Formats: sequence, C-alpha cells, structure tokens
Amino acid sequence: MFFLLLLAHFRPFHFFPVLLLFKAQRLRVVSQKPLQTLCVAGKQFIRVKSQALSRSHSRFKAMSTGTGPLKPLVAVCQVTSTPDKAQNWASCSRLVQEAARRGACVVFLPEAFDFIGNNVEETLHLAEPLEGDHLQRYVRLARECGLWLSLGGFHERGSDWESTGRIYNCHLLLDPKGTLVAAYRKTHLFDVELEGRVSLKESAFTNPGSEIVPPVETPAGKIGLAICYDLRFPEMSIALAQEGAEILTFPSAFTVTTGSAHWEVLLRARAIETQCYVVAAAQTGKHHECRTSYGHAMVVDPWGSVIAQCPEGPGLCYAEIDLAYLRRVRQEMPVFRHRRADLYGQVATQKDPPSL
Repeated sequence: MFFLLLLAHFRPFHFFPVLLLFKAQRLRVVSQKPLQTLCVAGKQFIRVKSQALSRSHSRFKAMSTGTGPLKPLVAVCQVTSTPDKAQNWASCSRLVQEAARRGACVVFLPEAFDFIGNNVEETLHLAEPLEGDHLQRYVRLARECGLWLSLGGFHERGSDWESTGRIYNCHLLLDPKGTLVAAYRKTHLFDVELEGRVSLKESAFTNPGSEIVPPVETPAGKIGLAICYDLRFPEMSIALAQEGAEILTFPSAFTVTTGSAHWEVLLRARAIETQCYVVAAAQTGKHHECRTSYGHAMVVDPWGSVIAQCPEGPGLCYAEIDLAYLRRVRQEMPVFRHRRADLYGQVATQKDPPSL
C-alpha cells in the first residue's frame, strides 16, 4: 500500500523539501519542488508547480521527475482571450516561452487563442487568412522556441471568404521550423440554445470543415486534431484512434454551464474509449461582458485518470506522455480488437418476441 507523506489540509506548500512515496519498505524520491494541493471532482491532486500527480487504480505516475529515461513533456495553456489581439499574443507568447524553458516539446493553445470578439460583426472583422500577419507571429515563435505548437482554434478567412462571408474555426499544427504541417477545420459547430443559460450559434458566422485530418507524428506521439464541440462526438475520436492517434486534442472555450456539467467527464470518456492521452487546452474567465469560459485545461491518460490540470486563471500545466504505458493499456485491454464493426450502424429487426 502506498502512503503519501503530504497533508491535504495545508494550503500552498512553500519550498517543501521532498515528496516521498513508500511501497512496502522501498523509498523513492519523486520531487524536490514547491508543492500545492488541488482538489477536483472529489479527487486530490498534488501539484508540482504546474505539474500534477494522480492515482490510477493502484499506480502512482510521477510527472517528469521519476527514474528511467526521460519521456516527452507537453505543456497545456489556459488563457483568457479578449477582442485585443495584441494583448492575446503577448499572453500566449509568454506562456509558450515559459514552456520552452521548462523543456516542453509540444505546447497546446486553446480554441480562439487569437481573440474572442464581442459580437459576430467584430469576429468577422478581426479574422485573418492563414497568410496574415498574426499567424506569422506564431510561425516565428515556434521557430525561435524550437518546439511544436498546437494552435487550437484560429479564426480563418478561407479562400471562400468573398463568396460566403463566413470564416473557419481552424486548428493548426506547426513544427519547430515553423512549418504548417496540419490544418483541421472544425466540423461540428456549436449551435445550442439552453433556455436562460447559453445561446450560441456558431454556424451564423462559421463554415463547417469537410474532413477529419490524419494524425500527425510528433516527438510526443501521434496527435489527432479536433476542436471543442467535437468532443461530444465519439465517432470522431474513435476514427482518429483507428488511424493511429496516441494523443487526442480538444482545445476549447467551454461555457461555464456546459463545462461544469460535462467537461471532465467527456474528456475522460474519450480517453477511456480510445485508450489515448487526451490534451485539452482551455479558455478561462471573463472575455467581455457577454462571454465567460469554464477553464480547467487538463491532460487525461489512457486509463482515464486526470494527470494534470490548470488551476483558475491563465497559466500552464505539464504532463509526460508515456507511450509505453499507453501500449500496455491497449495490450491488457484490447478494445479495438474486440470492436464489432460488422454490427455497428444497424440494429436487427426482431419480428417475433423471443420465447421464454
């Protein structure tokens, strides 16, 4: 049995010298960094600055300080975008540079990292083509920092802008040379009316994408691109996993109403059913008078455990991607080998009730 030598009742721990784990009579040094506790949905997490430790069944998984070969480190951003694109760029670039100093190989920014407009007219006015000046800043940033950038939802004026007057919600992936290696345009648009709580119609100013993009090989693993509302459609996640995805990304700007009810449970469900890591950068807090986002950017492992999560406000959380662990989960519970694709999509017609 494990015993964690840390009292959950203490608020931020300053320069707590060492976190120790005991198993039987073995002693292991896990971290020598300042600690603080964070409670989420009834579970206690120990945060090592922006990193988190969680218990997965009877296993503890230490983040980036355990023994053995180093595993790829990813950084997940939480921001509060406004209509001020220059201010948003300053905030995002600071987080990316901090993640680069920490040694992250991939940094994930949320949906609408570029801006969140006050209304449809402002959103359309502020949108740019992929060749515009704003995106070129991020191209240079990826190059200067020498890392991969997941830009989780860029307001793109596409080639059909003149004819449609609508934009695309575009998830872009840049490599360390600043090369655009993948562009996924959001296929499921958020048209929702929750009486007295949420009223949004993304299709009023956004064109739906027409395809799912194949997973992209990165130093952290094969990344499958999605955006926010796509999270509610498991068929997409399963399709990406069947094409080899090891990390599913859901950069988001969830509302407080839908986020508090569904955010974590949906992310964990997608991780469990696909046996993938799930990385979800998020918008948080008040963007303007009419819009507030839920936050809680997080990383979920293939067993469905939350292994990193941002506290309130803008910031970063970090997680190691352990592909050996992913392969072990898939080997021990080979759900994709057990899938009955020959049955899905059809339900047999029962002419007569079964006899007892």
